[in-house]
Amino acid sequence: MASAPAPQPTLTVEQARVVLSEVIQAFSVPENVARMDEARESACNDMGKMLQLVLPVATQIQQEVIKAYGFNNEGEGVLKFARLVKMYETQDPEIAAMSAKLKSLLLPPLSTPPIGGAIPAS
Repeated sequence: MASAPAPQPTLTVEQARVVLSEVIQAFSVPENVARMDEARESACNDMGKMLQLVLPVATQIQQEVIKAYGFNNEGEGVLKFARLVKMYETQDPEIAAMSAKLKSLLLPPLSTPPIGGAIPAS
């Protein structure tokens, strides 16, 4: 028989702040900084490679923190945590600010093409 799915972890706004803060701090641990830097260097600012190389490392770092709060240790746990944070972003400015900070740690700064640049006029 299939086992029942694990109960969905629920966090209060205050708990979500704490977990989000711990996730952000995890990205500043020297070992994790080195892991993220290595993945970014390997990706060479190519968005496809970023998804293949950087995202899995970032997911692992988040999983290491959120598993202590009842989220499963698979990518699904990170997605559930992200949905929970997204829900609280509209209710709590501190969570919204921390969420933006986390996104900035995960995504490279986007460069915009030069105006009038890449596409030649015909």
